Amino acid sequence: MDATDQSPEEVYSVWALPPESVRDRLRRIMEVLRAAHGGPAFEPHATVVGAIRLRRSQAIEMVRAAAAGVRPYTARVVGVARDDFFYQCVYLLLEPTPEVVGASDHCCAHFGYERSAPYMPHVSLLYGDLTEEEEEARKKVEELDKDICGLQFEISELALYRTDTEDKSLDSWEMVEVRHLEKK
Repeated sequence: MDATDQSPEEVYSVWALPPESVRDRLRRIMEVLRAAHGGPAFEPHATVVGAIRLRRSQAIEMVRAAAAGVRPYTARVVGVARDDFFYQCVYLLLEPTPEVVGASDHCCAHFGYERSAPYMPHVSLLYGDLTEEEEEARKKVEELDKDICGLQFEISELALYRTDTEDKSLDSWEMVEVRHLEKK
């Protein structure tokens, strides 16, 4: 860690980024959902390490070390789901394969991050507090992209984001660094 770093501790997360073509496909769905239900805009991603407080230099060092030990891996959408948690309002559920879970476990170990619940790999499409509208929004995803279930894509990038979870506008959220995963 950089001993000269006097930056404040902030909240960071590590995201697995789908390839750009998949992100474009997901962004189109996300735009329609936001137009109908509101909510902030964010990049399509699967959280690998949840919110953890660190100094910036420490977070960057940890994501570099963690990414060095992860190979590109395949993610597969197995369903469209909803929940009443703001950050898991409507989302794509990913198959929890050993590769998907292993990448998260590996990165969490590097960050010293302990999950409060078992890892549920997913790609959120809408953030919000919807209640009644959640099922309508979930069904809309399947209407907008009939082939979304079964979609497979390679994860070859991990991104470190500053993600203040108190900021539900997401205005303060910032991409800090992207690490390309190397095939060995």
